[in-house]
Amino acid sequence: MTPGQALLWPFSVVYGAGGRMREWSYRSGLFRQQRLSSTVVSVGNLTVGGTGKTPMVVWLAKRFSAGDVKTAVLCRGYKPLPRRPETEDSWRVPEGWNDEAALLHERLGDDVEIGASPNRYEKGRELEARGVQCFVLDDGFQHLQLARDVDIVMIDATNPFGDGHVIPSGRLREPISALRRADIIVITRSGHAPAVEAVIRRHSHAPIFYAQTELVSLEVRGTRGASVEKFRPEGKKFFAFCGIGNPAAFLGDLKSWGFSIAGHAQFRDHHLYTERDVADLEARATAVGADALICTEKDTYDLMLLVTQRIPICFCKISLRFDDEERLWRTILETIRRKKPGALQ
Repeated sequence: MTPGQALLWPFSVVYGAGGRMREWSYRSGLFRQQRLSSTVVSVGNLTVGGTGKTPMVVWLAKRFSAGDVKTAVLCRGYKPLPRRPETEDSWRVPEGWNDEAALLHERLGDDVEIGASPNRYEKGRELEARGVQCFVLDDGFQHLQLARDVDIVMIDATNPFGDGHVIPSGRLREPISALRRADIIVITRSGHAPAVEAVIRRHSHAPIFYAQTELVSLEVRGTRGASVEKFRPEGKKFFAFCGIGNPAAFLGDLKSWGFSIAGHAQFRDHHLYTERDVADLEARATAVGADALICTEKDTYDLMLLVTQRIPICFCKISLRFDDEERLWRTILETIRRKKPGALQ
């Protein structure tokens, strides 16, 4: 434990105790969960950001939708994006949507509804009235207010348990013992992690699957944030930046994909970039001889209409590659049928 972590440790003790008490309150029935009529599949994690949660939500929503199941994603709507100029049609984002909701809509199109609201139960009721049969609950593991039929927990093998400390001294959002609630666990950024599995097995008997983050494409951000062309990374140097929960995971992915990183900068999760931020990033990138800036796809929405003057801003579109995709899908469906007989028929 670093000196800084030691100073924050008492706050982590209080935070962890509060989390345990909250979980016990729902488990014992002191607090009652709200239950939608439709099937609810939650995707979440134990740590702050960077586990592959968003591409997992995309994969699930596409699989359900492809089976002629009317599907929606329920998001928190945390830190909604500011209203954009009405003349910027390609950047028009519904009120209350944040960067994650906008990204999910971009990936899923009109086949899947996006419900972004702090009250996900009420938003779910509204979407059920429009015929939605299945909800994918984004970042739902700690959202105990809403009952779910499947709890999928994502764990990043490169930093699975945030040094074992609950925030603020560590990256755990709740104690590792919370894994007992999981129905399925997906370990990302690895194909075999026996040490991680050993820790998981102390708390959960849920089936474990593996997935790797995969680069789908590298694209140049246009003046309105639209991708206008593919970018060839060969022989190029990049200055990386991001405003996500786990910036180390993004840097690790870039290096594993073979990118040459000349420098990097990080911002708080959901950071709304300013003209000064972009000018500073461009100056830093130019100073180290970078050919381009590179960020996550989510960051492009927080950049809004901002542009650079001398070098392009590229972003990564990613997906998950599962070691046994069809067995994972069968396990999800079997869990739904066991908990909710007759669902999705």
